[in-house]
Amino acid sequence: MKEERIIPVKKNEKHTVKVEDLTHEGMGVAKIEGYPIFIENALPGEQMEIKIHKTGKSFGYGKMMKRLTSSQSRVEIKDENYTRVGITPLQHMTYASQLVFKRQQLRNVMERIAKMPEVPVFETIGMAEPWGYRNKAQIPVRKQNDKLTTGFFRKNSHDLIAMEDFVIQDPKIDQAVVIVRDIMREFNVKPYNEAENTGNLRHIVVRRGYHTGEIMIVLVTRTNKLFPTSKILPAITEALPEVVSIIQNVNPSRTNKILGPENIVLWGQDYFTDTLLGNTFQISASAFYQVNPTQTEKLYQTVLEYAELTGKETVIDAYCGIGTISLSLAKEAKEVYGIEVVEAAVENAKNNAKLNGIENVTFEAGLAEEVMVEWAEKELAVDLLVVDPPRKGLEGSFIEAALTMKPNKIIYVSCNPATLARDLALLADGGYKVEKVQPVDLFPQTSHVESCSLLTRIEA
Repeated sequence: MKEERIIPVKKNEKHTVKVEDLTHEGMGVAKIEGYPIFIENALPGEQMEIKIHKTGKSFGYGKMMKRLTSSQSRVEIKDENYTRVGITPLQHMTYASQLVFKRQQLRNVMERIAKMPEVPVFETIGMAEPWGYRNKAQIPVRKQNDKLTTGFFRKNSHDLIAMEDFVIQDPKIDQAVVIVRDIMREFNVKPYNEAENTGNLRHIVVRRGYHTGEIMIVLVTRTNKLFPTSKILPAITEALPEVVSIIQNVNPSRTNKILGPENIVLWGQDYFTDTLLGNTFQISASAFYQVNPTQTEKLYQTVLEYAELTGKETVIDAYCGIGTISLSLAKEAKEVYGIEVVEAAVENAKNNAKLNGIENVTFEAGLAEEVMVEWAEKELAVDLLVVDPPRKGLEGSFIEAALTMKPNKIIYVSCNPATLARDLALLADGGYKVEKVQPVDLFPQTSHVESCSLLTRIEA
């Protein structure tokens, strides 16, 4: 019978500890009699007095009460609220140290999960200015002090902290959120009450084209009613002349999911535009578009560099979204096939191909794992497979189909090091060599890291 571990600390106890490591989420790790304590705003090497605020069987959480020594990697934070709501969990760390930390995340999973410590993981490609980069904001709306208020939820809660400056968002977007919020107040729009499932306005979503300056406003409501639109719409367009689209998204469900299934065009067009690597893209309200445009170009340039296309290749771009990678590849390949599950994004992708005069690309709507199986059964000959899956990584059936197709190269764009490493191991078992991994920092001040990995087929 397994002996139950004795937890060496209790809630509300105070201890002096030395931080030894960081979790993949950027929290400091200290140990008391081998028992890990996770601490926010803590860096390796620092000694501090902490108060235990939560314990579990395997680990606990502590709050720093007093820092006794400081790491050379520490910088002054901009505001504690940004840490409280979780939008900048690494704001206390120098940017150079953040880039090292993100590279180390990938090295760790390549060693521990993929069992490939020999694969080179290059230095993280960073930003010159790692603030104000996000081209999309999804801001909750609630009632506070008897008025409609915007801000962000405290971590692990639905308590709204009123905020106007989000520091990692495009400042023009922050301004637009405040302007729309004030217009909603002026016309007495009722903010959503989550506990009672009453009120109407749930979120204000603002998306902005980095190169075009075009703005889309999405008003997420509980019901399909929004009064008085005849006054709200001209007020928004007069205050924000860059607006090209105002959408009402209806989300009647009691859910944490921000967008609902129904989009209603209230004013203008159903998309905004931006440019990326010389292509112009139409982006609809529900379509995925990377939130950091300058770093996305660096990521996609890495994809093109690894692809080494000559104009003779057939390429599949799985999880293609609105066609951002597909159209860049199509300029240098013979034929490109894109797969995307969101139908509105597929329509965007088809329109984007026409918009840019690109004819050697075909987009198909459906689950990537199902479409890949169909194409594998049809014996589609593929030279290059590019994948950019969601955080959960690739489905087993997708990997099986990919191994059946036997492309010469696979390029794996990932936003989750753990599922990347898992999938690289499976692809390696199927006859591929992982050549290299390039981290790219699309999310400065956060613990997230994007990467691009190259695999080549080992000839039997």
